[in-house]
Amino acid sequence: MRLYVLGVAALAALVAAPAPVRADEPLTFRTQIKNHAFDPAELTVPAGKRLVLIVHNADDTPAEFESRELGAEKVISAGREATIRVGPLAAGRYPFIDEFHQDQARGALIAAGE
Repeated sequence: MRLYVLGVAALAALVAAPAPVRADEPLTFRTQIKNHAFDPAELTVPAGKRLVLIVHNADDTPAEFESRELGAEKVISAGREATIRVGPLAAGRYPFIDEFHQDQARGALIAAGE
């Protein structure tokens, strides 16, 4: 009986303990595609950190986010958004395009610091 009570008390302590805050949670950045252009076209992000890039397609036609440097390629339907997870990135410039409108839709993540 005593072991049972100790087990229940230990379980209650685990359940009541607050979840630890994770220092390595990815940082979130946003851009949109509007009139077949990225806005903002360039985002400065911290080097050495995991990132989430949310790309919203505000146009009424599909877009294809693509970046060889980031290893990402996603088709984004009109009015929808895509989540791209990257990093940690070394300091540098990481270009991306809307492959369907690559003559005008160009942007970059600029990883600074480290």
